[in-house]
Amino acid sequence: MIIRLPRAGFVAAALGLLLATGVVGCAPSVTSPTTVATVASPVVGRVIAIDSEGLTKVRGFTVRTATGTEVPLVIGVLENGAEFPPGHLAEHMATASEVRAWYRDAGGQRVVYRLEDADAG
Repeated sequence: MIIRLPRAGFVAAALGLLLATGVVGCAPSVTSPTTVATVASPVVGRVIAIDSEGLTKVRGFTVRTATGTEVPLVIGVLENGAEFPPGHLAEHMATASEVRAWYRDAGGQRVVYRLEDADAG
């Protein structure tokens, strides 16, 4: 018995199969981030995530260092908040430009007290 698909159904099925194969074949490899045990302050890296309620209420962010270590940081009172407002982190994330963050350890959290563009010095 031969089952015949309408031509449009066959084309759609073939395109779906090709697309699925292409997506799986092009998927990036999954690697687990390096566990953060000790990372010295300041930490330099690309912003990969931002925890915020808008540009003016940034609670924290995560940077990935050149070695692949992901470092979660919490925004504290910034000593240079006028020069580098926390909302500026979104631009760094969009452009993949690095930031430098100074932090203090407070109850197991890395609380940032100064931010700057990594190429600033």
